[in-house]
Amino acid sequence: MMIRNSLLVDSAMVLALILIGAVGYKLSPLLLPKADLFVQPDPGCDLHRAACTATLPEGGRLTFSLTPRPIPVAEPLDVEVILEGLGAEQVKVDFAGVEMSMGYNRPALRALTPYRHVGQATLPVCVTGRMLWQATVLVESGAQRIAVPFRFEAGH
Repeated sequence: MMIRNSLLVDSAMVLALILIGAVGYKLSPLLLPKADLFVQPDPGCDLHRAACTATLPEGGRLTFSLTPRPIPVAEPLDVEVILEGLGAEQVKVDFAGVEMSMGYNRPALRALTPYRHVGQATLPVCVTGRMLWQATVLVESGAQRIAVPFRFEAGH
């Protein structure tokens, strides 16, 4: 009887681990965005002063803007992505703390046209004061997914 209970407990634990692995695999795109192409922003980008750009392959261009400026924390931010030479079905912006996890924060932007996407986001307050952030613009265009990471510091 004792061996049978032990076998049942072991089987339940193996099944639970398999289930956790399957759920993690299915949810991983939410936490770790997948992209076919990573593009670096143009040099000299400072989102606190102006919109930043990135030159896309095949001559396209992406412009990313956060307002108000300087970028505040715990206040609504207006987010805008303008695409030139490339239309998109969907654009999201993944906000992530570079040195500290601040949770899932990936708003989908609303398409005003296939070339202009807008939305709002809020950066959470970091208890340590100033913090380095990465806003990765995720563009889905046809079968292609493009990621453009923009870094900036925000906080008190």
